[in-house]
Amino acid sequence: MTALTDPPVAKDVALARLSLGDLAKILRAGWRDFTRAPQFGLFFAGVYVISGLALWALVAGLFTWTLSFTLGFPLVAPFLAVGLYEVSRRIEAGAELSFPSVLGIVWRERTRQIPWAGAVIVIYFLFWSFFAHMLFALIMGPSALMGPPDDLATYLTGAGLRMLAVEAAFGAAFALLLFAMTAISLPMLLDRELDFVTAMRLSIRATRENFAVMLVWAALIAGLTFLALLPWFLGLFVVLPVLGHASWHLYRRVMPV
Repeated sequence: MTALTDPPVAKDVALARLSLGDLAKILRAGWRDFTRAPQFGLFFAGVYVISGLALWALVAGLFTWTLSFTLGFPLVAPFLAVGLYEVSRRIEAGAELSFPSVLGIVWRERTRQIPWAGAVIVIYFLFWSFFAHMLFALIMGPSALMGPPDDLATYLTGAGLRMLAVEAAFGAAFALLLFAMTAISLPMLLDRELDFVTAMRLSIRATRENFAVMLVWAALIAGLTFLALLPWFLGLFVVLPVLGHASWHLYRRVMPV
């Protein structure tokens, strides 16, 4: 059994280069971790699904908010996957796998750097939500905000389709920037001793140095998450755990032990 420690990391640490073949390997590793300890994946995915359904109920009938939250809600998934990173870390180290041990580590992180990274994600999510609403007002006009919130015909007009296209483009840009900041930073903060700003800078650097591969990985995450959201979020019970575990293995490939 390997001891679980939090080794320090230099700010100029060497980062490995990735290939498309690495993505297939980390997905297989993510599936392997999920099937080895499915109770953890189902638990953490359940928290995400219940939160998503509650949010959906909150904005039901408000199409502009539904659209912005649907585009933005997946942005907080990496923070909710911290427990999955810990499960993969324990499987890798041959350490004890139990809810008290895993949740104990997640609870321990409340006094460390991950909550600061989580605060950045939440603020980013809220900023996106209000920015998307502002785009709606600018393109559709203030009068559209006063109309029926569930009038889908409004969005099938020329201005409505233009608004949807612009919002989707901005949403993709927002998501890509946040992806770059969190691709490996959250697993890194769980595993290493460093501050959240350094972790996010290293994550951005890893994304920049492996841009094509990371872009494919981001597209896979977005595509699989979108498909998983369609059947009342139920697909997330499989997709979120597999992607969460796979993200741990991505971090390990970029920053080997």
